[in-house]
Amino acid sequence: MAGEYPNQYATPLFEAIINYAKGRKVSFHTPGHKHGVSIPQEFRNFVGEKIFDCDLTLLEEVDSLHDPRGVIKEAQRLAAKAYGADYAFFLLNGTSGGNHAMILTVCDPGDKIIIPRNTHRSVLAGVVLSGTTPVYVMPERDEAMNMLLNVTPEAISQAIREHPDAKAVLVTHPTYEGIGADVKEIGRRAHEAGMFFLVDEAHGPHLKFHRDLPVSAMDAGADICVQSSHKIISSLTQTSLLLARRTVDVLKLKRILSLLMTTSPSYILMASLDLARMQMATRGRELLSVAIMLAEDARQRINQIQGLSCFGKEIEKKCGANQLDVTKLCVRVAELGLTGYQVAQELNRKHKIQVEYADLDKILLIISIGNTERDVRRLLAALEAIARNAPKAPRGQRNHLRFPERLPEVVMSPRAAVFSTTRKVPLKEAVGKISAEVFSPYPPGIPLLNPGERISAEILGYLRDMLQRGGRIQGQSDPTLRTIKIVEQAAEQKESGPATLENQVKKRFPREPNKIETEKVGADDEKNAIGKL
Repeated sequence: MAGEYPNQYATPLFEAIINYAKGRKVSFHTPGHKHGVSIPQEFRNFVGEKIFDCDLTLLEEVDSLHDPRGVIKEAQRLAAKAYGADYAFFLLNGTSGGNHAMILTVCDPGDKIIIPRNTHRSVLAGVVLSGTTPVYVMPERDEAMNMLLNVTPEAISQAIREHPDAKAVLVTHPTYEGIGADVKEIGRRAHEAGMFFLVDEAHGPHLKFHRDLPVSAMDAGADICVQSSHKIISSLTQTSLLLARRTVDVLKLKRILSLLMTTSPSYILMASLDLARMQMATRGRELLSVAIMLAEDARQRINQIQGLSCFGKEIEKKCGANQLDVTKLCVRVAELGLTGYQVAQELNRKHKIQVEYADLDKILLIISIGNTERDVRRLLAALEAIARNAPKAPRGQRNHLRFPERLPEVVMSPRAAVFSTTRKVPLKEAVGKISAEVFSPYPPGIPLLNPGERISAEILGYLRDMLQRGGRIQGQSDPTLRTIKIVEQAAEQKESGPATLENQVKKRFPREPNKIETEKVGADDEKNAIGKL
């Protein structure tokens, strides 16, 4: 890799920060701690002194993120070259902010965008901010694991045929669990239809640097992608990269990023991006080879523990699982007679091991370039101890809740619902109403119900059971889920008089004959379902 990128050893921003710190200039500018002088001693004792010399503001020597002309411009140019992009932009509000920027750049208010139903909630936020209308595509489902996989090219083509006026296609690659999409084929079909191809590559900042990992978004022909450098490689939390090609309006992209980003960016965070890029471009293959070896060894040994299972490359034979990032270990624990929440809690409290996330059926473990063989041995010993003492589930018993198969009925755009007049109603009164908020089991942050969608008894039951079994739901105003915020008056109704909400919605968002809708539930079925809540 070093031979391919001979200049990738340079870290222009980091070096400029070091040189400035060595100059020991007297500060009459922000930040107010003045090279750490006024920082409480407890903080300084814990983190050391030099970090505060790196906490700078917009200065000639260290450039400006909003108008880069020097070392930041060069650092971003090196990142673009390393990832095979035409442009790279440092992000300091994570991939969430990057998802907002992608959508706002290529879509105008009223445009349609094709997105997977299991996309991250930040994509929905981008839809709300841009005023676009989402066209949802359901990913494939693995029944045995009760897990959503990824979207297929055929499902994307179906959405393109039904909505040829859509402006863009956005996919998640890979998913939280490491399951990749056939991004090359999906990108080809999107481009053939004259649509932009966007990729939420939050969990793929390492893909470019090892041939045994799924193809990267840029290599697959994406117009824009965003990746969370902090999630998998070595930059600090909150840092991400946005990568783009000349196929997009880069001037507009820069304007959008300037609107979304802080005017007081952290130079410590940006320096970590500069260094992480250098590390991956010069040593990525070497470091990732070790991580892959550790992950595959752990996978094999986990599958030898009674009651545990961890899928591997064999999942690529399934529809909707084109490629697998083997550094993700998705461990099913249901056969132990325990939930993923319980296993994660015992790993944490008794064995001092933290997992990435847990749900009713499984735990997710990420093996990165920062893990060691000792880490894996400790993990395996802990899992063996938990399995040995577990009650074991009766044959055929399942812990999991079945993710609702049917898409909620989309009644109005998410933006219209968010900016409408709303009110809170008790849970039992919400069935049939229009949601004004998002309900997202977290992690992984995939919305189950979005603003503008019809609330069903099935969805409310699922949310209730999630909470009862230890799950966490984010996005809603009432964390207890005793009440739900619903649309009382559509935003457009405020301007146009007392016409009914349904008529206003139909007028502005006419229903298309091929639109996927929730099947009508019979009155008796609905009544029985509500009674169970």
